[in-house]
Formats: sequence, C-alpha cells, structure tokens
Amino acid sequence: MFFQKKKIEPIKKTKAQLTKEYGMRALFITLGAFITAAALETFLLPNNIIDGGVIGISMMVHYITKWNLGLLIFCINIPFIVLAFKKMGYKFIINTLFATGMLAIATNVFSGFHVTEDLILSAIFGGIILGFGVGLILRNNASLDGTEMLSIILAKKLKIISVGELLMGINLFIYIGAGFLLGWDRALYSIITYYIASKVIDAVMEGLDKSKSVRIVSEHYREIGEAIMKELDTSVTYMRTMGGYSRQEKILTFCVVNKFEMAKLKEVVHSFDPKAFIVTEDVHEVEGVRVKKHK
Repeated sequence: MFFQKKKIEPIKKTKAQLTKEYGMRALFITLGAFITAAALETFLLPNNIIDGGVIGISMMVHYITKWNLGLLIFCINIPFIVLAFKKMGYKFIINTLFATGMLAIATNVFSGFHVTEDLILSAIFGGIILGFGVGLILRNNASLDGTEMLSIILAKKLKIISVGELLMGINLFIYIGAGFLLGWDRALYSIITYYIASKVIDAVMEGLDKSKSVRIVSEHYREIGEAIMKELDTSVTYMRTMGGYSRQEKILTFCVVNKFEMAKLKEVVHSFDPKAFIVTEDVHEVEGVRVKKHK
C-alpha cells in the first residue's frame, strides 16, 4: 500500500476577513467606476470619441438617441451577463452588476463636465483615465464589457478562434460603425483611445512593480546562492538539471528579484563566476513568501 497523505482542507476565512475583503473590493470597484465615468463624460463623450465593446456601442446609441449613457451601458450589458452566468460564476456576475450599476450612477455625477475640446488631448488622457478605471474593476473580479464575456464563451465553444481575435473582430465592426456615424477622424481617434486604454489596463492588471525571475547555471551555485540570500535578502531554490550536450548533471539556482535589484544580482553572480549562464524573465505578479533574512 502506498502512503496516503492526509487531505488538506481549504483555509476558511473568518467573517471579519470576508467582510474586509468584500468591503475593499466594493470600494475599488466603485472607485474604478467613477474614474471610468470621469473619462467618458469629461473627455470622450463631448468630443464624440468612443471606446470599444459595450461601452462603445452604448456611446453610439447615446449619440443617436440622447438616452442616459450609464443606463444604456447597464441595459446592454444585461444579456451578456445572463449568457455568462454559468461560465463566469455568480461572484463575478454579482461584481459585474455592481460595477455597471456604479458606472450608471457615476456618469450622471460627471454629466455636463467638459475638460477640453482638443481631440488629441481627449484621446490620450481619456484613454489613460479610462484604462486606469477599467483596470481597477478588472483587477477586482468584475467587468464593464459584456463583449469580453461573450468572446470567452464563444472561443471555448468554437475552439478555432482565440478570445483576442473575437474581440478584435467585434471592435472592428464597432469602429467601422463609428466611422459612418461620427466621422472617420473620430473613429481613428477612438482607436488611439482604445489602444492607450488597453496598455494602461495591462499595467494596472500586471502591477507597476514588475519583478524578474532569474535562473542561474554555474558550478559555484552554492556560493552564488549564499551570496544572493545575504546581499539581496532573497531566498533561492536549487533544482537539478542536465546539460543537453554534456549530459552532465548541473544545479540551477532560481530566485525572484525586483527590477532594481537586477544589476546587483548580476554583480554578485559574476563575482563568483564570470561565465555563469543567466536567464531572466518578466514576472507580473508574485505571491507568497520569497524573502528570507540571512543570519
């Protein structure tokens, strides 16, 4: 008989921990919704520049009908949210309903404010602010764009096209429609806004303090590992590997440092082995304990 380890149950959070978690999530979703509304109402909408997805569709409908933008975003998102209920989970759906509801309120708060008539400034700063607001919402397990949820569902069912390709196709039709409705110059400014917003969303989702994972192969792995733990207060992991050509067993030293520590790490490694093999990769999120004080 094989030795069976005792089954580990998931750690249950206390009511106080859950209350704090849900409260902070609601706070950040609300903040994200108000930031998004500020971008839409003060930069984009007055200059007929639109976003992609459901927000872009809602802005074009608003342009034609003059109906309330926040209400349009909420109502147009509902069918997508219903379709995504089984796939995305009830927590995500509740958070999304809350986010779209907050956005509907926030658009009324900022309605009538107009920062600038300069189209370049509106496209750039509208995109930056919009991306930051949407990024905060996405980072807290919610969404404002039903087309993203639809693309995820369709990509899983069709299995011949990616989520990104579906989103690109949907937004292509939206911006072509914007060209006919608002003018081709506004459609081009809208694409600039969408591009900037997507980059800011990535930065918010991935975090501004990017780390680096480092793999080091050297015969002096023990000395290098000890020096890294001492000089950088960062734990290391040793892994057995085998050289492809030499067929000799080697020890790979692995650690994670922030980008400001990279120069010092290389200096430490090269002080023991100038010919050490070093590979670095970007790490967008690190969780768990990685720092070990050397005594």
